[in-house]
This record gives sequence, structure tokens and C-alpha cells, in this order.
Amino acid sequence: MSTLTEDPTISSPDITPDSADSIPSRILMIDEIQKLLPHRYPFLLVDRIIDFVPNKSATGIKNVTFNEPFFQGHFPNHPIMPGVLIVEAMAQVGGIVLRHLPGMEDQLSLFAGIDKVRFRRPVVPGDRLTITTELLVARKRFGKMHGRAEVDGQLACEGELMFSLVNL
Repeated sequence: MSTLTEDPTISSPDITPDSADSIPSRILMIDEIQKLLPHRYPFLLVDRIIDFVPNKSATGIKNVTFNEPFFQGHFPNHPIMPGVLIVEAMAQVGGIVLRHLPGMEDQLSLFAGIDKVRFRRPVVPGDRLTITTELLVARKRFGKMHGRAEVDGQLACEGELMFSLVNL
């Protein structure tokens, strides 16, 4: 049984970016995320997708806890989530959008580039990182997204993420 809410036909070829606005958003739980992304502990950085619009965007949650393995060395007595992991979390949420595009179901998205990334505030234990990615470009072997990560409505990080798509 799928944990995807609403209609489970996500990657219907008749969905166009314009018609995606009329499609209800969906929620994906962790077991559905693990079916879509190859990442596993300790590198799976998305706990839940709280809003998903096929061919358009996704919003995910990362609950940042003191038990994260990276806090042991980043930094002792002043734990801060590494910026590269915030960007990776944005990429993983973006990967959910790419995996649902028609013809991309069996593709793995790899970083091809990162542009205009800026960090605005530290992310610390106890924060709830809300990550939104919006599809800008999707081609057969390339994708581009705008990612944004916030904590309590405050911008923590944003930038453009480029992906190269390869066969699984």
C-alpha cells in the first residue's frame, strides 16, 4: 500500500507543467521517500515530503537533532549543520521531483552544478528545516531547480541546483 495521499498516478504523461497547478498536492512518508531515493542513514536528509506537485515542486522536512553524526565534529560545543549537507538536503527534495517526471522513473540524479547558493543563518539541533524545490528546467539528461531552506520562516539557504540524470 502506498503512503502517497490522493491519486497515486504521479508520473502520468498527460500532466504538463501548466496543468500541474490543478493537481492536488501530495504527502510522502519516509518509506515512500526511500523507494524513490537511494540514500540511507546517515545520508538520507529528508524525513517527509509535506507538499508535492508533480512536474513542478516539492517541500520536504528535515528534523535536525543533536544525535546527527556530523555534530560530533561540526563543531564540538557549538553544533552547526554543515552547509554542504543543507544543500544536499535541498538536492534530495529536488530528486523527488525529478524521479516523478515522465521517463525519469529509472534515472538517478547527480549534481552537475550549484549556482548562487547563499547561507543566511545557521541550522542547529532542534531546528526543523523546511526545504522547497521548484523545477526550472527538465530535459532528458539534465535538470535545474531552485532550492530554498528555511527554519521557522527564516531563510537559511537558497540557490540553484543542476542535475545530470543517469540510468540506475
